[in-house]
Amino acid sequence: MWGFHGRRAVSAQVRVRVRGPWAGPCAARRAGSSGTELRRGGLPYVSPRVRKIEMSEEIGVPRSPSSATGGQVSFLHKGLCACDSVPAKCKWPATPSSPVPDNPQLQPRTSLDSITGEGCRIQVSIILPVYNSEYWLDECLKSVLEQDFQGTMELSVFNDASTDNSINIIEKWKFKLEDVGIRVVIGSHDSHQPQGVGFAKNQAVIQSSGTYLCFLDSDDVMMPQRVRLQREAAIQHPNSIIGCQIRREPLDSTERYTRWINNLTHGQLLMQVFTSHGPTVIMPTWFCSREWFCHVGKFDEGGKGVPEDLLFFYEHIRKGGGVFRVDQCLLQYRYHPQAATHSVLEGTIWTHRVRFLEDRALKHWTSFTIWNAGKQGRKLYRSLAPANQKKVAAFCDVDENKIAKGFYTYQESKERPKPRIPIQHFRDATPPFIICVKLDLTGGAFEENLNALDLKEGLDYHHFN
Repeated sequence: MWGFHGRRAVSAQVRVRVRGPWAGPCAARRAGSSGTELRRGGLPYVSPRVRKIEMSEEIGVPRSPSSATGGQVSFLHKGLCACDSVPAKCKWPATPSSPVPDNPQLQPRTSLDSITGEGCRIQVSIILPVYNSEYWLDECLKSVLEQDFQGTMELSVFNDASTDNSINIIEKWKFKLEDVGIRVVIGSHDSHQPQGVGFAKNQAVIQSSGTYLCFLDSDDVMMPQRVRLQREAAIQHPNSIIGCQIRREPLDSTERYTRWINNLTHGQLLMQVFTSHGPTVIMPTWFCSREWFCHVGKFDEGGKGVPEDLLFFYEHIRKGGGVFRVDQCLLQYRYHPQAATHSVLEGTIWTHRVRFLEDRALKHWTSFTIWNAGKQGRKLYRSLAPANQKKVAAFCDVDENKIAKGFYTYQESKERPKPRIPIQHFRDATPPFIICVKLDLTGGAFEENLNALDLKEGLDYHHFN
């Protein structure tokens, strides 16, 4: 992850370059109104000549659903999914290519030359947006090289106006990756100002061609089995975002968050979506089919301060998507001050969370109790739409001093008389609950109290903090 500055200009243009064997003289040429498009082995790809794409050209187009989705895909973004019509059947070489000479432990991989037969396509595209990542890129790209997945794979890099040595590092690794059969696509734009995380991810997807998308941040490191294991899971769960367990770097950073992300049950991956932790599988571990990504829609391109991963995750759930986690540590997730996460204001995330809670949970309840009569519980009450405020039957707590007050009076209300909400002991309160108590902070006392009520998560309560 990285910090961004500025927003995308409407007239921003993108340069996409494909080099190496994929742009060789054997490519078939197909004339088009905007110039000559090169194709090799049935795979559309960009001419070595720099091509400029106006960003305003993204439009929705209808498409028939595949048998994997089990339903109609109502729209797809032009550019994001144009390559989906390429046949999937490939002619594999009789003899595998040799291992990389300076790393004898690497397994042989199909070479670029051997997968250019008619009907071949890329199976997995690794999506890598880059902005000023010179400190981490070598380790990140080395982890791409060391993947043990034996199918066809490409790396789609979008350089978002980096001013450091990032592009030179990418160019260096391009040759190493293509030597072992990993196609490399490098894109950039004309502006001197970075256009934002969402924009860079979308462009990396647009210029890629794989059936599956594997998202990676430039400061993180994949374990060798990541692509292989997540692709296997994605085939079994075609409408899901596939995540994995992580190892935090440094190890002692965000310990509570790391425990939460690694230890959620598979049922909780879809139930604990309202908490302040955000998506229940973190963005740099995401893996999904291109078709499902296009069905959900692109990332928000608002730029700095926009939680594009959270917004995409919410839209994914609204459209009926699932969440699945491979229960192995497949990513080293780096924590550092320059991470883009730090540019998103807590208030922005809070507003999105409340609206999502109201849309997904509260609209189905006629009344509910807020568990926590303190600061966080009162803040949630004040943030609710008036119709949902009226559904709050009570606050509940364990603090005898708060309970002794009897009521919380909403002083900011314009109603007369001002609303007064009862404060009860949690054992006397009536479910369902919205719980505004942080997990893993009370030495197990809160969790013990909750378990004593014998309630069902997702039905009788939701966690919000």
